Amino acid sequence: MRRALAAPVNALWFRPSRFAALALATLMLIGLAFPVWAQVSGSGLPLPRYVSLRAGEVNLRTGPGVQYPVEWVYRKSGLPLEVIAEYKTWRKVRDWDGAQGWVHQTMLSANRTFIVTGATRAILTKGEASARPVARVQALVTGQLMSCPEGSDYCRVQVDGFDGWMLRTDFWGVLKAETF
Repeated sequence: MRRALAAPVNALWFRPSRFAALALATLMLIGLAFPVWAQVSGSGLPLPRYVSLRAGEVNLRTGPGVQYPVEWVYRKSGLPLEVIAEYKTWRKVRDWDGAQGWVHQTMLSANRTFIVTGATRAILTKGEASARPVARVQALVTGQLMSCPEGSDYCRVQVDGFDGWMLRTDFWGVLKAETF
């Protein structure tokens, strides 16, 4: 009787090859699955979000990798882009003109910039419609976004040494209700 009870215990606990193999296989699966999940998931930052170009020449590719053809080349650092998807170290972006493609994360910066849209726009002394203009900027001029206060239609900006406020609707580079 004792032998019958001892046999299953010996089979489970004293045969290290069976138990160790199962434990090792489980650990390997967990260890292998986690890095793959982390890479595919990207940065974990919210989407969509705005970034800017870090370099003066950046390739916009048709897919997330160097094996994909270059569809467009940006030739100005600081241009704002909207990140709309992520795959490993690649970011799918959209520009102010609606062009979409993939850029490697090393070519992007978290610095917030904007690009003037439409006609010539005014930079104002305050975030109010009645404020006097500090400067006027033409379409496609880029600048730094300094802040976009909650509940305000204006954002504080810097363009070529001029500090002031612009209406959110006068430029591209900030989400509709975004504050920072």
